[in-house]
Amino acid sequence: MPGKFYEDFEEGETIVHDKRRTISESDNQRFCDLTMNQQPLHLDGEFAAETQFGERVVNGLYTMSLAVGLTIPDTTDGTIVANLSYDDVEHPNPVFHGDTIRAETTVESKRETSDGERGVVTMHVEVFDQDDTLVCSFDRTVLAQRRPE
Repeated sequence: MPGKFYEDFEEGETIVHDKRRTISESDNQRFCDLTMNQQPLHLDGEFAAETQFGERVVNGLYTMSLAVGLTIPDTTDGTIVANLSYDDVEHPNPVFHGDTIRAETTVESKRETSDGERGVVTMHVEVFDQDDTLVCSFDRTVLAQRRPE
């Protein structure tokens, strides 16, 4: 089933996404390898044990990227022209190996493009772990297709 067309988004609506994902050590390692991020806080157990977290922390960009992926089926799957921006990204709490995350999306605003052929939609995404602790939040602005006539 495709995501929402511009007309389907309602300002103020909150979408609670059903998909969840438990983050493994391998997920974090592969993301760090792919992005060439060798931060020892993400990869070195002995280093991380000496930090305030006491263990390795999942890469925050992976958490955010995974959250976007969890939201796609219910928002922009097959109906997006482009992602325009990601703004106001926050990571108020860490994510650890074995945590399961989920996401909720609230439609903040929408407007037609100047030619009226598409629409710009801004959504606020909140990411929670298995204890319902907020671990990431951000605004995602997309260029959405209009419903075909």
